[in-house]
Amino acid sequence: MFAAVFSTMFQVIVPISIPVIAGALLRRFTQLDVKPLLTLYLYFLSPAIIFDTLSKASISSSDIYQTLGFCLLNLLLLWACAQLLSRALKLPQPETAGLTLMSTFTNSVNYGLPLVLLAFGQAGLDHASVYVITQMVIVNTVGIYFAARSHFSFRNALVSIFRLPAIYAAALAILLRTTGLHLPEGVDKGITMVAGAYSPVVLAILGAQMVRVAGVKLEPHANKTFLAGMAVRLLLSPLIAAAGLWVLRVEGTLFSVLLVLASMPAAVNATVLAERYGAAPQIVSKCILWTTLASFLVLPILLALAPG
Repeated sequence: MFAAVFSTMFQVIVPISIPVIAGALLRRFTQLDVKPLLTLYLYFLSPAIIFDTLSKASISSSDIYQTLGFCLLNLLLLWACAQLLSRALKLPQPETAGLTLMSTFTNSVNYGLPLVLLAFGQAGLDHASVYVITQMVIVNTVGIYFAARSHFSFRNALVSIFRLPAIYAAALAILLRTTGLHLPEGVDKGITMVAGAYSPVVLAILGAQMVRVAGVKLEPHANKTFLAGMAVRLLLSPLIAAAGLWVLRVEGTLFSVLLVLASMPAAVNATVLAERYGAAPQIVSKCILWTTLASFLVLPILLALAPG
């Protein structure tokens, strides 16, 4: 057991930590501006890796249906968990919204995809692509609803989805697979080359973002919400995900990939929603930092225990 954990740590976590640390150091000592990098990630790298993966992925229709079913079931269970904790702790509405964001959305895109690629190879990335696209849609619809019910608009949520370039990349990949058409070889190689730059850039962005939120200080009364978010992300979410996957009879590599992605640290996007709608942004930011740091110890154990 210990040998498997240490092996996973050196084979997966150490390679991932190098660009994360580089991003953190660049932010700390050169005041690296992550906004241009976020634009690069959103409009260039993310569509490239989604298209490259989906267009070549070896996934069955059964895998797709099971992934979609798991995304919805896991979302419902985590939402229920957050609501129960909020009532038990008697949290005010902003902190309830913040706890819901921390509990339900994981950093599956700019941390989960590189991790899955290193841990499970291309087969794992193939399975992860469907989950990630589904999460992008959920964050930009249900996420807005969780953050601010009074501000929620179905029309605005729909518009926000179609502002995501990755959605169009996914649609084009599905269209090409369905029709049997292919891009010119040179274009396809260029997209594959861009996709290869995804992991180091987004992990460096993650490191820089961690430094940015490191200085956030919480009011004493906010500590219980912060600890509740930590508990859900680090302890309860793997158990809830495993239960959901068991109910849906998911097996093999798909089980392991979905378990890991559902157990990732709190999503960076949660801070964006929390700041925009006043859903306890300081608590959410702090939870993102500490769940990410803790994940370097928790995820090797989870990977060692995961089947496949």
